[in-house]
Amino acid sequence: MPDAISELPSKSTPRCHALLPCAGTGSRAGTEQPKQYQPIAGQPMVMHTLDALRAVTRLDLCVVVIAPDDAFWSAQPVGTLLARCGGATRADSVFNGLQALREQGADDNDWVLVHDAARCLVTPLQVNQLIDACQDDAVGGLLALPLPDTLKAEQDGRVAATVDRGGKWLAQTPQMFRLGALHHALAARAASGFAGVTDEASAMEMAGHRPLLVRGSAQNFKITYPEDFALAEAVIRSRT
Repeated sequence: MPDAISELPSKSTPRCHALLPCAGTGSRAGTEQPKQYQPIAGQPMVMHTLDALRAVTRLDLCVVVIAPDDAFWSAQPVGTLLARCGGATRADSVFNGLQALREQGADDNDWVLVHDAARCLVTPLQVNQLIDACQDDAVGGLLALPLPDTLKAEQDGRVAATVDRGGKWLAQTPQMFRLGALHHALAARAASGFAGVTDEASAMEMAGHRPLLVRGSAQNFKITYPEDFALAEAVIRSRT
């Protein structure tokens, strides 16, 4: 399928919006509460993430997708829209969040930057670099890093093979695609429960597109395991 996403009809100059799926439980992090609300360097992790996104002046709307019964948010953060439409999976939350953006007047030709709440070390510079690289692209793209380590395939707890790491990248976020194109790509997988959709780029790949890889930073890692919290705090404190 040819990549002709840039030819979608538009009512105006495309805008950029941020979408933050924030309905997960983060079970691998070992925290009593969802990991995105765990304090790091004096404030909940998600607030560090939001601070970085809200510092990017080219982002028009910033939507945080939360679970319908989420009790963390006592008030709507400044410059942020809370959408209580989080689903059982990340893809479900993103799919619902795209509809929330449409209800706020976003156009299908607008760009949406989907970002992990648990990547709280992203910087405004990195987000702007992604926008610069993708804003004239037919498809869009994502921050990523070339795989630096030797990669092993496993079977029964032992090494089954060493996998060639050439041409392999670690996907990060934000991932930036047109609202309409991403919604269409996810809609095509909705009936299967979004089977095989591990991130927005994978949904776009299934729709026949080839997202652009934009080099990110090793510091933009996703907090997943208990030891990641101390490392993230050290990075945040080193920036002050």
